[in-house]
Formats: sequence, structure tokens, C-alpha cells
Amino acid sequence: KDLPVYAYQFQTKFRNELRAKSGILRTREFMMKDLYSFSVDEASHDIFYQKVIDAYFKIFDRLGLGDSTYKCFASGGAFTKYSHEFQTILPVGEDVIYYNKDRSVVLNEEVVNDEVLADLKVKREELESTTAAEVGNIFTLRYKFSEPLDLVFNDQTGERKTVYMGCYGIGVSRVMGVIVEKYSDEKGLVWPTEIAPYKYYIIGIGEQGSIIANDLHQTASDQIMLDDRDLRPGQKFADAELMGIPYRVVISDKTLETDSVEITERQTGESKFMTVAEFKKLLGGQN
Repeated sequence: KDLPVYAYQFQTKFRNELRAKSGILRTREFMMKDLYSFSVDEASHDIFYQKVIDAYFKIFDRLGLGDSTYKCFASGGAFTKYSHEFQTILPVGEDVIYYNKDRSVVLNEEVVNDEVLADLKVKREELESTTAAEVGNIFTLRYKFSEPLDLVFNDQTGERKTVYMGCYGIGVSRVMGVIVEKYSDEKGLVWPTEIAPYKYYIIGIGEQGSIIANDLHQTASDQIMLDDRDLRPGQKFADAELMGIPYRVVISDKTLETDSVEITERQTGESKFMTVAEFKKLLGGQN
């Protein structure tokens, strides 16, 4: 009755490398989310394994990576015949993956051989390749660690059996690096709204514009980054684009003549005006 058990952690890890490579995609210090499952048998493990796959795809969808991230067959190492990686197609990715026309079969280059292709019922000439970055992985550990540790349980009949294990990871730091690489442009970062540290980058221009901007920041500081530096507006605009906050909001004495603010979307560059009251309503609804 104590099984299944699922234990997870977020942990800072380190690579023993002389130098970092691939920019922020592969750093010597990084954050990982690790999850381990302890099941009574293979059947119950397989059910949970699929639930993790589904959950990971939901996560990558929310992070803005869902349209280019695929479950990929990879080496199972000493644990099992195959493991599964989540690979995001990226020009600067360190890995090479192969995929068929509808991308229902995706393989890491390391397992593209005759035996694997026969198992998956695909032909080498049907596959195309591209570079990608690994953002997650999942393994069926079976009894690799539970047997040496004598990790056992009593089943419903009182028979002692060995726990069936699995492990699941998402590279939090790697995911952030992939998002930066995917969404940045020549002006700087472009954070998806779901994970941006703030939703709005507010710039007040002129005496009244600065007062209103400061008041809005005080009422919604969790959503607003206020640029109150004593700099020219042009430099603030450039920094707003560099930092990639989803929306730049300009409140100036000129816009206040019509009781309005100017909102520019970072991703598209499109601007629109709305009244101060309408913007306050946006902040209240957190849309």
C-alpha cells in the first residue's frame, strides 16, 4: 500500500569541465529538476511514464517550445534498450536528430543503426536530420538500482518483490538557454509572456508621465518593471528591447493629453494606444 512513490527535487549541479561551451546552453553550473518513480511492476510504471511524457509536453507548450520539441529515441545506456529525450530543434543545438516525414519517429543520431531502424519500422532513406538541443530526458531504470540496494516491498499476497524504478529530468537552465536562442533577435531577448520576469516595461516621460508610471508600478510591482533612470527615452527604449519584456508601456505628458498610454509588443513590434483606465483594468485582470 506504500507504493507507488514519486520523489522529486530541484538541485544545482556542476560539470567537471575546463570551460563552458555553447554559450548559455551548456554551463558548468546548472539547475535540474529530477523525479524518481518507485512502482510495484512494469505495467504500473508504464502508466506513470506516459503521464510524465504528457506533462512534459504541456510544460514545453507553456514555455513556447511545444511546436519544435519532440520525444526522441535515445540510448538507454546500462538501464534499458532505449531512453527518451525531449529535443528542441535549434540551429545551435549540440545534438543531431533524425526524423521521418510526419515526425512520428525521431531518433538521436547515436541510435541510428540497422537494428533500431528495424525495431521502429523505418528506413534510413526516409529520415532527415537537423540539429537540436536536449531539454529533458526520461529513463526506465527497471531494477538497476533497486536490486543492489535491496529495495523491496511486500505485495498483497505477502510476497517480497523488488521495486521497479524510473527517472525523469528537465534541465531548467538548459531550457532557459534554449528559449533565449529560439526567441532572441538582433535587438536582444524576447521572453514569452508565460515565463517573463515581468509582463510590462514602463517608461514615464515628462513630469506627469513619470508620476503616473510610478503610481502604476506601486500598484502592480509584480507585473511591472519601471525604468525610472535619468536617461534619454531612446536609450530606455533600446534597453527595453534588449531585456525582452513582452510589452513596453510609454506614459508621457503627450499621451496623457488624451488620457492614454502607448503599448508596444516586443515580439511583433506592433503598437497601440489605450486609456489609462483600460491599462489599469489589464493590470487588475492580469491578462
